[in-house]
Amino acid sequence: MAEESWHAARLIPTSGISGAEEQERRATSALLAVLSSVKEFGRALLGTVAAPAGNVETYIEVPFKLGGKDLRPDGLIRVRRGSREWTALVEVKTGKNALATEQLENYLDICRDQGFDALITISNEIPPSPDVHPTQVDRRKLRKVALHHWSWADVLASAVLQKEHRGVSDPDQAWVLGELIRYLEHPKSGALEFDDMGADWVPLREAVTSGTLRAGDPTITDVVARFDALIRYASLQLGRRLGADVVVQMSRKERSDPTLRAQILRTGLVDHGVLRGALRIPGTVGDISVTANLRTNTVTCHVDVDAPKTGRATTRVNWLVRQLKTAPDGLRLEAFVVNQRGAGASDLLAVVREDPAVLVLDATRELKAFRLEMSVPMGTKRGRGRGSFIDSVMNAVDTFYEDVVQHLKAWSAAPPKMRPEVATPPGEPAELTSTALSSQDD
Repeated sequence: MAEESWHAARLIPTSGISGAEEQERRATSALLAVLSSVKEFGRALLGTVAAPAGNVETYIEVPFKLGGKDLRPDGLIRVRRGSREWTALVEVKTGKNALATEQLENYLDICRDQGFDALITISNEIPPSPDVHPTQVDRRKLRKVALHHWSWADVLASAVLQKEHRGVSDPDQAWVLGELIRYLEHPKSGALEFDDMGADWVPLREAVTSGTLRAGDPTITDVVARFDALIRYASLQLGRRLGADVVVQMSRKERSDPTLRAQILRTGLVDHGVLRGALRIPGTVGDISVTANLRTNTVTCHVDVDAPKTGRATTRVNWLVRQLKTAPDGLRLEAFVVNQRGAGASDLLAVVREDPAVLVLDATRELKAFRLEMSVPMGTKRGRGRGSFIDSVMNAVDTFYEDVVQHLKAWSAAPPKMRPEVATPPGEPAELTSTALSSQDD
């Protein structure tokens, strides 16, 4: 038999997974075991739920009684540091299985009765931000117990960041973490990619196209939630590639009130036929704004860049163009002046390269900022693959960052130069010559 057909032995095998129950049990056991054995990964992931640094213990299917009922949460995490102890129950779902409100409320009651600190849920549901939980529960049950959520995309992104970018000091632990990554990336693990805009996507898109979408349309709620999940998923995927913590950018009010964020998206859809999101990437000149226009069938990414504070207007334009050597000719540039109202001068990069003055309508007005914008055709299919909406958004974000944003640097003023000391003229006594700046003429 040829060796090419042999299967390598794996620490966490995917063979033998016969159903959802076995899938959840194996995923839970694999994650919790690695969480307790790979210290750097455990600290990074548990740090997101306010767990203290310390010795991590993990258990699966711990039995409890609640009101005469036998309950068995999928897992338990305990962190000990000196006399301090932090404990959380864990509930896991894989595949397309969703978290259930009644089950979570029962586990919150167990946490309260046992004096545990938190309940952590893990599923393929992706909320718009880490502060938002995908399942509604009775808020009164959260007075003494914290409720946290990790999507499997969160877990996988954190594992990749730790192994490939932040590092694991022990080679054996690094290999163990790599085995978890390999397992979660396998389709049989149940840790799915974001792959569906839902059954309401096509009817909503058709309603926008025909101009019949209204604020009360029942298709809006699910679509805006899935779009938020898509933007969050895009941030995680980009973060994995960059080795950076890419986050979804929202206002403080939107983060504190998820219903406000949903209402803003709803209004944008009804009034303008658009869905908007933004990504913040550490070290870049600005946030990447993403706009899906369902009326024009385009996905647009843009970033705003502050112009230099010195130099003529064309000099400032040239400063920007020099940084766009590898950017596509079809990139649209727009220039804004101080106290401007409305749109600024704009043209394609190919034109601006030949004549920077096309972005200067009035040379006497100070150029304040630029907007760089790239548009691509929007996919229409609800799933993944060629012609899908999800892939068109993901590809637009990746391409815009790779071709444009990663090459941009913010302007900084040149440091002041030290003036040379004035030499004493020949024949003049040194004591009569002052080298102080205040006594020198320009």
